[in-house]
Amino acid sequence: MAILDKHKIIEKNASLLLVFSFLVVTIGGIVEIAPLFYLENTIEEVEGVRPYSPLELAGRDVYVREGCYVCHSQMIRPMRDEVERYGHYSLAAESMYDHPFQWGSKRTGPDLARVGGRYSDEWHVDHLRNPQSVVPESVMPKYAFLERKMIDGKYIADSMKTHRVVGVPYTDEMLENAVADFTVQIDPWGDTDGLLERYPGAQVRNFDGAPGISEMDALIAYLQMLGTLVDFSTFEPVANR
Repeated sequence: MAILDKHKIIEKNASLLLVFSFLVVTIGGIVEIAPLFYLENTIEEVEGVRPYSPLELAGRDVYVREGCYVCHSQMIRPMRDEVERYGHYSLAAESMYDHPFQWGSKRTGPDLARVGGRYSDEWHVDHLRNPQSVVPESVMPKYAFLERKMIDGKYIADSMKTHRVVGVPYTDEMLENAVADFTVQIDPWGDTDGLLERYPGAQVRNFDGAPGISEMDALIAYLQMLGTLVDFSTFEPVANR
């Protein structure tokens, strides 16, 4: 009862309540924020995880701009139903180069952490043009306009420089070849050796099947990469019951 009586003093004194509220929020903020300064020590590096290629990064920018994270998560929790439906649970290292991360908090549509390679490029094109044509019950809006928005990668090196500032290990060589790598990723007949050396596992092809490089090319390149960088055959998922 004595403790409750003292609590009443705080409740009745607005200034005192404000001070204690500030202290609680400050302590909570420090507990949440402080570990972020030591991420390099807390995230175990996983073989295969690399920075996004210029085209994939451009596609990710489209993904973020269109708010895809609002309806699609990229976070598979270590639970049996999640693992059986989507695949291996998400690893922290898979998001280490995401600024901001795309974990999401709602699944109006399915989780996309392992969507890479699950569908053909043609399926993605049809799905983005008219989602209901392939998933009749879908409430997703149409994104056919992405085919008509052409991009040349003029500012992709600037975007990569910005990401390097916040910790993404883009090298000077990657920045120097940004536009060339951006362009050649949709050209299977081009000189892709440099691209594949800098970004192992990058998929090279014309993703939307149309001339030029469109935002749809970039977005599909990003989607087809998700979940493909890590060889999960070397992992054994242990899901919580």
